[in-house]
Amino acid sequence: MSTVPDANSALGELGERTLRKVRRRVMPLIVVLYFIAYLDRNNVGFAKLTMSADIGLSATAYGLGAGIFFLGYALLEIPSNGGMYRYGARKWIARILISWGILASAMSLVTGETTFYIVRFLLGAAEAGFFPAILFYLTLWFPAAQRVAVIGIFILAQPVSNALGAPVSALLLNMDGIMGLHGWQWLYIIEGIPAIVLGILAPRMLTDRPRDATWLKAEEREWLTTTMDLELAAKQASGKHKFLDGLKDRRTLAYSALYFGLVCGIYGLGLWLPSIVAALGDFNTTQVGFIVAIPYSFAAVFVFYWSRRSDRTGNRVWHASTSMVLAAIGLLGAGFLLPVNPVLSMIFLTLAAMGIYSAIAPFLAMPSAALTGAAAAAGLAMVNSLGNLGGFVAPYAVGILKDATGSDQSGLIFLSACLAITSVATYLYARKRPEGASSNRSASLPKAHVLAEESSSTSKIKSK
Repeated sequence: MSTVPDANSALGELGERTLRKVRRRVMPLIVVLYFIAYLDRNNVGFAKLTMSADIGLSATAYGLGAGIFFLGYALLEIPSNGGMYRYGARKWIARILISWGILASAMSLVTGETTFYIVRFLLGAAEAGFFPAILFYLTLWFPAAQRVAVIGIFILAQPVSNALGAPVSALLLNMDGIMGLHGWQWLYIIEGIPAIVLGILAPRMLTDRPRDATWLKAEEREWLTTTMDLELAAKQASGKHKFLDGLKDRRTLAYSALYFGLVCGIYGLGLWLPSIVAALGDFNTTQVGFIVAIPYSFAAVFVFYWSRRSDRTGNRVWHASTSMVLAAIGLLGAGFLLPVNPVLSMIFLTLAAMGIYSAIAPFLAMPSAALTGAAAAAGLAMVNSLGNLGGFVAPYAVGILKDATGSDQSGLIFLSACLAITSVATYLYARKRPEGASSNRSASLPKAHVLAEESSSTSKIKSK
């Protein structure tokens, strides 16, 4: 029976079936891993509700400590991704998981500003390389035309982690006094353990590359290997595919700068939202947790829809820029409404969360489509490394503004300006670039999938 694809399908029956199996096998674990990662880096926002008084942290000190995570993260990001490319995803991701799980739990040991800064820095260093390693891992398993939707599923773990993690973290704060520990100490200990457990299990659950996927049928494995090899060969024609090429590529620097602005919004909001909500009324920590979950719940639904729409149209830059405009409007509106109407300010914070998180997948799909091979490993690490310095600047700046003005309004206006500028700059830079406004998925891989399926057909004939 011929395996030549249907003319109306971009991938053919074999390709669709293969990628469906890959999604079902790869994505659940990837999402869970990132869920845990995001929980461990952002739970400090909830711990702050009681920890600040216990160890004596001002808003500025908290902002610095919350953001200093990203200095350790940035310093070791590129070396870490080099190790992943050399030793393979399974072993390296496991190493990252175990080390960050230990240090996430060690946050329970902080006693003041200095130890808070030190452990947050070490936690960032331990987690360095995880995010770009996963992005690079996805480039090995999914053709570029299908990658925005896949990255969108991966990114979905961010708002889902916040939506589910917020009430859980708030409830853990109620363990205050058990075995002589504060509630925030229990929060860090309990939420750090899953990373250690998953780190032990990851080598058995992940497969490095398609050619090693024994869980695929022979013809499926051959189709995927051939398709990805052909896509890699097409991109390598530019000559920029070595590890150092990714660091020197001008596109890497440009996307790093743009990602910095987006990350300012991501962590400026994420690390301060529990405190902002707590200031809206006389809420206990449990109530704050459930209220904080609202914006992220709406964001999770919108991320799923928006990433699929971006994948379908191929216009990544328009989707990324539009999302950042929505986020900027949401933050600006919330900033002016905080002292006026708590309900309306929460509506605008929800719009901000929807815009921020829906921008990530189409944005990151652009550098991952522009670079390939070892250059992609280095380039994505650099984009994430330099971009995540926004995670240091934004929480610190918001803390300084809060101490200086006594309110959250100026911080939200600052974050809104960051996202508005980044939106315009992203659109102007990428609107005419192939990775910014690619052709739709129906025309993206005809040659690759035809050759792959013809190869599969030939192999079947020979085997007979």
